[in-house]
Amino acid sequence: MERSNQSFSKRNYSSQPKANYPDYRSTILRHQEHKLVALPQTLADTRGPAFGHMALGDSDHDLIINYASTGLGAIGERIVVAGKVLDESGKPVPNALIEVWQANAGGRYRHKNDTYLAPLDPNFGGCGRCLTDQEGNYVFRTIKPGAYPWPNGGNDWRPAHIHFSIFGQAFAQRLMTQMYFEGDPHIQICPILQSIGDTRAVNQLVARLDMAHSVPMDLIAYRFDLILRGPNATMFENNLEGI
Repeated sequence: MERSNQSFSKRNYSSQPKANYPDYRSTILRHQEHKLVALPQTLADTRGPAFGHMALGDSDHDLIINYASTGLGAIGERIVVAGKVLDESGKPVPNALIEVWQANAGGRYRHKNDTYLAPLDPNFGGCGRCLTDQEGNYVFRTIKPGAYPWPNGGNDWRPAHIHFSIFGQAFAQRLMTQMYFEGDPHIQICPILQSIGDTRAVNQLVARLDMAHSVPMDLIAYRFDLILRGPNATMFENNLEGI
């Protein structure tokens, strides 16, 4: 996602989350105590294979039907999520592989370790992928995920969210983040989000309602743009200060 002969603006490190944030209990035991070390990329890192770019199926971008039995679809509020992937100068990033995964409408993941009592949807797998076009645009259909409880402070609930993974031109070039939904009251009280400590950075993780592109009697649209780096970069959880 970067070219070695290109100069970049400095990132705004004040938006980075606190490594040790007691309200987010896992950080107490897991936070690093030393400054992170940046390792320079080697030729193998920047010239390796690009995973999955040429193997997308016709319905990979459609989570409503890509796991469903023929003629059926996932249960829940039907939505479409669209946006652009941009560099720090606002230029589109074409041919970027985006993978998404999420809980179902009841707040449960299709994963053996998820034991939340909400039922699984037999027609919802919870994952999909798509490529950006030449203008950096992407789009996928899904259902709005539900909130779910997590064992942090006794009564903490994760806001509804969708995980994003963005691949560049090599397997090692991968960024991950989470997208939240405008108007969700859990955003203001989620210890994970509040550990960021920068309202602007949090707001960049929130998808905006986009009624102009909603499909009447079918789908509600949300807009979510991703900026790869620079002072206005989206907060990526695997690309914090020093990484």
